[in-house]
Amino acid sequence: MKTYDQFLTAKLQHGASHGFEPTYLPDFLFDFQRSLTEWAVKKGRGAIFADCGLGKTPMALVWAENVIRHTNGRVLILTPLAVGAQMLTESEKFDIEAHRSRDGAARPNITIANYEKLHLFDPADFSGVVCDESSILKSFDGIRRNMITEFMRTIPYRLLSTATAAPNDYVELGTSSEAIGYLGHVDMLTRFFKNTQNTVSQSRYHGTKSQWSFKPHAQQAFWRWVCHWARACRKPSDLGFDDDGFILPPLTQHETVVKASAPRQGMLFDVAAVNWREIRETRRRTIPERCEAAADKVNGSRESTVIWCHLNTEADTLVKLIPGAKQVSGSDSDDAKEEKLAAFKTGQIKVLVTKPKIGAWGLNWEHCSHVIYFPSFSYEQYYQAVRRCWRFGQTKEVVVDIVRSEGDANIMAALQRKSEAADKMFADLVMHMNDAMSIKVERLYNQELEVPSWL
Repeated sequence: MKTYDQFLTAKLQHGASHGFEPTYLPDFLFDFQRSLTEWAVKKGRGAIFADCGLGKTPMALVWAENVIRHTNGRVLILTPLAVGAQMLTESEKFDIEAHRSRDGAARPNITIANYEKLHLFDPADFSGVVCDESSILKSFDGIRRNMITEFMRTIPYRLLSTATAAPNDYVELGTSSEAIGYLGHVDMLTRFFKNTQNTVSQSRYHGTKSQWSFKPHAQQAFWRWVCHWARACRKPSDLGFDDDGFILPPLTQHETVVKASAPRQGMLFDVAAVNWREIRETRRRTIPERCEAAADKVNGSRESTVIWCHLNTEADTLVKLIPGAKQVSGSDSDDAKEEKLAAFKTGQIKVLVTKPKIGAWGLNWEHCSHVIYFPSFSYEQYYQAVRRCWRFGQTKEVVVDIVRSEGDANIMAALQRKSEAADKMFADLVMHMNDAMSIKVERLYNQELEVPSWL
């Protein structure tokens, strides 16, 4: 029979530790990286939410090496397209054995593969799995997302790594929790949130994200629960370390608003789009004006520039208007995409045109300090696109030119709201994480209680 204290402890849902003491914490890790990696190894199943440029790749590699040494098994590292080659280069730099695989065969020690190839692999071949840029999980369709979660379910050691765990919506953290074996998304909603619209839609992906709000007095418990399986930082000082060497250069954002050559049908002048149909119509109608404005900001410059757009017609038009520009498109083969992205990184390509869903996750482009962005409602796409260049390791001021039409006013307002929400969410996570680390939440809940005599 459980004691009353044991009953209360069981209700905490804080998640047990499934890990072990690390045996490999190399000197190339910075002090804060060492702290995060040590915690992740001891946890066994956890998440590192660290900003772009803070070294998630070396931390993941060292975590994987510890799992290999502890189990004498293999680790699979899943990455977005084109990040695999970058991960392999990093492993060689740090003298950690890793191999890429595109055929489903498990390689010695660390196997690196794209998410799109996961169906070729057998989870029984691995003792550990790392999901690099794990926020991409919620961007996949339901079938692939469920496949990734199911693949991880039987693997003893699991690590998630991303800078944008839940860009502006708390409930999206349920995706991460479920993947590493803690509360499922629905269970998380039931425990900490209330449905303000009395609907059952899957709000975390396609529905109304505002329908969920914290239950009374549940907010602190929610963040403490998250902090039991995740660690987060946007700079080393969030963890109590020195920020020396991790100070970002200035970021300058310019907004260029172009006028459409003709207003929307039935209108005397252009007005802000208010629904998806109007947004798509406005976006297509203003392609020439927006692309010409973007080209004007590039032509004649010797600086490397990345242009993020959303439509094939936009990309095709930009390549025609900008001499030497190269496009990475969805129709390119995986090899062709990787070749162009690598050529941009080495400076062989000066102007790269692509979509955020193709190249905005995981790539390190500190050589580039000029970004042109055609806005959409996705704050995460914008954040990740800008952070390919504006990241720790960048030495120059980064200039972001946002090129939009008059009809995109509501999009910009939404991005601002989401940016503020994301900043608050991360600040809350860091605050409660530090609180949990300093006061030892377990000790707080396990202190002696006075139980009424009638119990």
